[in-house]
Amino acid sequence: MTYALIIVPFALLATIVVAAAAVRVRRPRVGRRLAASAVTAVVLVLLTIVFDNLMIAAGLFTYPEHLISGIRVGLAPVEDLAYPVVAAFLLPAIADLLRRPGNVRTAGSAARNPKEPAS
Repeated sequence: MTYALIIVPFALLATIVVAAAAVRVRRPRVGRRLAASAVTAVVLVLLTIVFDNLMIAAGLFTYPEHLISGIRVGLAPVEDLAYPVVAAFLLPAIADLLRRPGNVRTAGSAARNPKEPAS
């Protein structure tokens, strides 16, 4: 089994969960979550490139040539970059799915003490 085949079910699960979260929550919230996830994905990919290359160069681990595509970013195979991208979109989507509909806090709404009267 190649690394690409291991990634496929993980990526499919992420796609399904993100789609379910998008249907469940309101549109403005989904847009902000997706934008935040995109920024997070870029940062995680950059960190993965740096640290994977450092760890491979230090000899901490290697990838068997017959299990990777052969496309590399430095010393790291490109397949390794799928995990941070999927995680950046999957984790916030799961959090949205697990959040109770009544607990959604909108931007700009201040948390009030229930004992204080509303002004």
